[in-house]
This record gives sequence, C-alpha cells and structure tokens, in this order.
Amino acid sequence: MLKKIIIILTLICSIIILIISASNNIVEATSRYGSRGEEVRQIQDKLKRWGYYNGSVDGIYGSKTVEAVKYFQRKNGLTQDGIAGPATLKAMGITSSGGKSTASGSNSSDINLLSHLIYGESRGEPYTGQVAVGAVIMNRVKSSSFPNTIAGVIYQRGAFDAVSDGQINMEPDSTAKKAAQDAYNGWDPSYGAIYYFNPSTATNKWIWSRPLTITIGKHRFCK
Repeated sequence: MLKKIIIILTLICSIIILIISASNNIVEATSRYGSRGEEVRQIQDKLKRWGYYNGSVDGIYGSKTVEAVKYFQRKNGLTQDGIAGPATLKAMGITSSGGKSTASGSNSSDINLLSHLIYGESRGEPYTGQVAVGAVIMNRVKSSSFPNTIAGVIYQRGAFDAVSDGQINMEPDSTAKKAAQDAYNGWDPSYGAIYYFNPSTATNKWIWSRPLTITIGKHRFCK
C-alpha cells in the first residue's frame, strides 16, 4: 500500500513539474505563430510602420507576421526564430505582461530610456540642444541605416559614450525627461541630423566630413 502511495505521489510531482515548465515556456515565448490579441496587434503595427511587415494589423500571428519578426530579429542581431519572446519585445519597445501590453506602457518605456540617454549625453546643454540629441535618436530609428527601435539605436555598439561609460544609468532630471517627451512627440531642432559631436573633444576625422545642420551649445549636429 505504501509503495502505491509513493508511486502516485511521484506521478503527481512529475505532472506538476511538467505544468510549471510548460507555463514558463508560454511566458518566455509571449507571442508566436497562432497567437492572437492586442500584443500581436502592437507587434504587427510596429513592424508595418518600420517596413518589415505588409500584412493586415489584425492581431493574428500568422505566417506573414512570423517572417516579419524574423526579418526584424535578423536586422537587430536577435535569434531568428520568428517568436516574439522577451528579448524581441524589448527591442521593439513593447512591455509584455501575461500576454497583454499597452501602447502607453510601450511609449513610457521608450521615453524613459530616451531621457536616460539625453541626460547622460547632454545634461548642462541648452534645452533645445537636449531635445536635438533626442531627435537624433528618433531620426536614426526612421533611417534604414540604423536599428529600428529606440533601444536598438541607443545600445548599438560604440554609438554613444554615455552607454560605453555607464552614464546612461544615471537618473535623468526633469529637464531631460521633458526633452525626451518633446523629441518623442516629433520636435526636431536638429533639422534631421543623425549624428552629433563636440568639436572640442572629437578625435574622429570622418565625423567632420558630415554635412552640418546646426550647432547648439557645444554640439554640432550633422547628417
């Protein structure tokens, strides 16, 4: 009798472990082929605006969405499995919570990261200059020469000193937060610039060859 109880308990434990494992896999692979809902709609909307997806924004994770996600993953150095897991969603600027996400949450995450970059790169600069630094990030997101997300642009290897030296981890002040919001909303005092540099510290000769758009404070903005 005791032996049967032990066997039954062992089977129950095994089933519980399998259920927990399956649940974890579902959370890790938030959206994949066959998924439906608002998160899928956000994925499709972003990929369509960035030129990766040409299907309908219908909230249904079909074969076209899989291929678009793979394309995005390839462009942004992610595992090309067509699954919108945590890393892919983060690169897209989508905050996931149990399969649900909101555009406002995504926007808030993007603006927060942008404010960190602005503070790390340009605190002490005129307000317009801080917005211009944020605008450069937004212009790069729109450019086919750079990653298509704010996070992808900011964390591109060697792109920004504030990332390399850790200043991006400093808490931004209210000015940097407001500048990030203005840049995110479309204000571009850089006049379409995709680069900026400080002439007094720049050592790269190539950057001087870029066409100047405007100088604000200590930064030269260029295309």
